[in-house]
Amino acid sequence: MVTPPAPGRWDAAAAASVAALLVVAYVLVPDATVQYGAWLLVFCIWMAWFVAFGARWLYGE
Repeated sequence: MVTPPAPGRWDAAAAASVAALLVVAYVLVPDATVQYGAWLLVFCIWMAWFVAFGARWLYGE
């Protein structure tokens, strides 16, 4: 069984982007529309990360 790749700088960038978006949406601009948009962007970032991580896992780094 192939082991998953170690987290790298792109993984950290995805996590930091998500954290920054949620801070903006819930602390700086606590509006329902901004929060909805932030969660849409979080989903897009997660999907991009999921595909990239899966590709690294399947095909190597």
